[in-house]
Amino acid sequence: MDEHTTVAHMTRVATELLDGLPPALRGRAHQHPLDDPSVEAERVRWFYTPTDHGGVALRELAPRQQSLVMQLLATGLTRQAYVTACTVMGLENVLDELEGWQADWGRERGRDPGLYWVRVFGQPGDTTWGWRVGGHHLSVNLLVRDGRIAAVTPSFLGADPACSPMLGWTLRPLGGPEELARTLMESLPAPERAQAMLHPRAISDIVSGNRAVVRPGDRMIHMQHLFRGPLPTPRLAALVDRIDEVAENGSGYTEADHARLAIGHRPQGVAARDMTAEQRRLLRGLLATYTDRSPQPIADAHRRHYLDDRNLDLVHLAWAGSLAPGEPHYYRLTGPRLLVEYDNTQRHANHAHSVWRDPEGDFGLDPLTAHRASAPH
Repeated sequence: MDEHTTVAHMTRVATELLDGLPPALRGRAHQHPLDDPSVEAERVRWFYTPTDHGGVALRELAPRQQSLVMQLLATGLTRQAYVTACTVMGLENVLDELEGWQADWGRERGRDPGLYWVRVFGQPGDTTWGWRVGGHHLSVNLLVRDGRIAAVTPSFLGADPACSPMLGWTLRPLGGPEELARTLMESLPAPERAQAMLHPRAISDIVSGNRAVVRPGDRMIHMQHLFRGPLPTPRLAALVDRIDEVAENGSGYTEADHARLAIGHRPQGVAARDMTAEQRRLLRGLLATYTDRSPQPIADAHRRHYLDDRNLDLVHLAWAGSLAPGEPHYYRLTGPRLLVEYDNTQRHANHAHSVWRDPEGDFGLDPLTAHRASAPH
């Protein structure tokens, strides 16, 4: 399916979804026009925590509407990324059992696979429009402009638990992005491995957080600030404080350590141009586990981009923490219009986060709009 056909299909699905909603739900699922500052502010607001992601949740929808949400999500991802996203959503049931069915997060069911939200921005088929599907450990953001896919980032996938037993097998939704990066790091000679190592201990979360715009110097956002507004009760606020405290104590990070892991003004780590042919093959495979989180024509274009040695040469790999499986670790990939982050540190290194960003083009923002979006309110 080419890009034109993909966009046409995406437009039909979004239109059918909105047309089939009762007025009350449609009013929450559909925000327009895009030139309204409040609509644009919401479009670039995204989360990966168990908070209200904005829009209408799957559990509020009739079965046909639920199917259309999933169809819309599938139009924004390759098949393998869609399967991964569905697995992440289903993990809410596993996490519920793991936590003894006790989590509530201020709602009747704390871990709920029905709490994934959809919101459409602008009118499907107009010159510019977009959509978002998100919930705990999932955020997919698409923008269409002039009939072309203008932006597919930020794109976030997480997994808690990152590793779960199955009958005769083990479920690891993000095992590929983790193992490819570890294999690549282990293959580096000692000098290059030392160059790639940002810190001997892993930071407790991705550094870019859920910012609308990523800038050099950005430091990790603490968990208390990753929710939509204040938490509803003092008990939940105290719970998040404890989770953040445990994570920080586990990392042992000080302010100086956070400064060391801040987003750099220049690419950090070891460059692909200093890698062997086999290491470059691994790096291309690792990059694809992120850039494949897009419609197939866009994913194919990214694969072609990194097949060009001149483009791959500019990608850098950096690592923090242990290389041993099952121990806390973090890595990032940086390059022109590229920021990838992965961490698996919390819950005894069984809780993974991964994000793909375009620091110059997340949400399809132009430089002036990006400046406004990142300005303090």
